[in-house]
Amino acid sequence: MATSKIRTSSFSRNIATAPPSSVPGLKYGPNGTIFLSSGIPDLDKILGGGFHLGSLVMIMEDTDAPHHMLLLRTFMSQGLVHNQPVLYASPVKNPRAFLGTLPTTFVPKDDNKSRNTDEQQKDLRIAWQYKKYLGENKQEERDGKMEYCNDFDLRKPIEKHLIMGNRVECVSLLDCSNLDGFRDISSKFISQFPRYDGNITSAGRIAIQSFCAPQCDYYDKEWEMLSFIRSLKSMVRSSNTVAFLTFPPSLLSSSVSKRLQHLADTLLSIKAIPDEDKELATLLTGYQDMLGLLTINKVSRFNTQVPVILDATTYSIKLQKRRSIVLECLNQAPVDGSSGSSYGTSGGGSCGSSSKTGGGTLDF
Repeated sequence: MATSKIRTSSFSRNIATAPPSSVPGLKYGPNGTIFLSSGIPDLDKILGGGFHLGSLVMIMEDTDAPHHMLLLRTFMSQGLVHNQPVLYASPVKNPRAFLGTLPTTFVPKDDNKSRNTDEQQKDLRIAWQYKKYLGENKQEERDGKMEYCNDFDLRKPIEKHLIMGNRVECVSLLDCSNLDGFRDISSKFISQFPRYDGNITSAGRIAIQSFCAPQCDYYDKEWEMLSFIRSLKSMVRSSNTVAFLTFPPSLLSSSVSKRLQHLADTLLSIKAIPDEDKELATLLTGYQDMLGLLTINKVSRFNTQVPVILDATTYSIKLQKRRSIVLECLNQAPVDGSSGSSYGTSGGGSCGSSSKTGGGTLDF
């Protein structure tokens, strides 16, 4: 028999099928793309797998609340758990002190119950071969889930051995009178992770906090900041790294803010929720448990021209048991009957219904 040939067209990119990733923290997607976990399982699902390797991720901060730090912490912790080098830059004098606030992995109580059940199963009279087969399958599923993305306990700090040594390189943006020095540091860090050539061994993460902070000397040099972001994006695109950058758009001019947003491959925005907003509380269910709102403004597209269609663009940020971050779609509460109107029974009437005050049916 003649061997079957794979049909290709001029619209399909010739990419060799890569084997399943053996590197912790990386996952292969469609069209030869590789994903790197954000550290939040819900966010990975929303984005279709996580952050694309070689992409620039930007978070628009809310100056009223530091909720963007939650995403930054989990992004850095996920990299350290997977033994991925991290470059962290912050507009503070001692950025290494921030590493003590990174969360550790969350171990649910279900794991302890499963361990007890495994010990009880030892007393069962089951064939040894069958028992070994089941145990191996369960272990692979558990390891497969933990290898890519973890839940993090925001109450407990990360283990010290994960932040020791050369795993994290910290840079103070206050020491950068201009961005040329930081560009050289970023270029040296990115050069450790050349582009995927069939044998990827590791990936790097760059975390930049409050890039356009007013306390930085380059704050009034807007075109210099744009030039740095362009060069950072080009360097990241040709490497196995992901750059995660937060900036306050309200402190920049409208034109520069829009240019920064345009340069982002993945663009998210954070909005704080007031503690006591009665109008918002009547519209949203579970308002008391919300910390803020996360909006997906742009999703990166690599090796494809098909747009990403999301189920929703705005999600509520909640803390499950005050420990781990959870993202949920916004649910609008039904209108109270005492207000005189509700969905489907508003003053304008509905299709197929009759009005008591006249008119009868709707005329299409």
